[in-house]
Amino acid sequence: MTLHRTFAALLVLALAGCVETRFESPIGDNIETCDARWKGLWTEADEAHQGRPGDTVVFYVDDDCKFIVLDDPDKNGTAKEIHVPVNYVHADGKDYVVVTDVSLKPLVDIKPPHGVTPVPEKSYYFARYTLRRDRLDIYQVDDERVAKLVVDKVIDGTVDKTQNELHVYVHGSRADMLALVRARPIFKDKSTRFVRSTQTLGDFQKSQHRASPAKGTP
Repeated sequence: MTLHRTFAALLVLALAGCVETRFESPIGDNIETCDARWKGLWTEADEAHQGRPGDTVVFYVDDDCKFIVLDDPDKNGTAKEIHVPVNYVHADGKDYVVVTDVSLKPLVDIKPPHGVTPVPEKSYYFARYTLRRDRLDIYQVDDERVAKLVVDKVIDGTVDKTQNELHVYVHGSRADMLALVRARPIFKDKSTRFVRSTQTLGDFQKSQHRASPAKGTP
């Protein structure tokens, strides 16, 4: 099994790719650093990574609520552990995850927001999620839908679109972002699903080590 590098696949956010939406502010003021329900080892459900054979997304939330990306395995088959600060917002019975572009730099090379001057110190990515027992569904932002809101002047922002790329940046305060997710269906209708593994992180790492080819083996 190959672990996927990009946080885009990990949280189904189009973070460092050709299609993305970033926000000037996080969602509201009531931001938490932990949702204890996330604790454990998570893998994509089988249907989530169809079309990407051999490419499985795995992440771990430890007892201290640290969100740990299991990055590409080293030569011994042990996945590298990279801590990425993740924040959570709960509003009106709905749950959101928020992460900054700065937090993602250990994982991916993210360029400044397109067409935004002066360049902000950081920008934010959102996703909505539902978590029921051992099933986690992540709904990424619908970039085309948000772009249309900007173009139609429903919300303030910029859209930089070419044939193969779409970069959306939404201006506004924390209150504006909270009002936006309350008033507009900015997230996709279809989710990517993760399931909580029965393995511990240590057992998972051991299984990766056993599955890796011996040194010098083609």
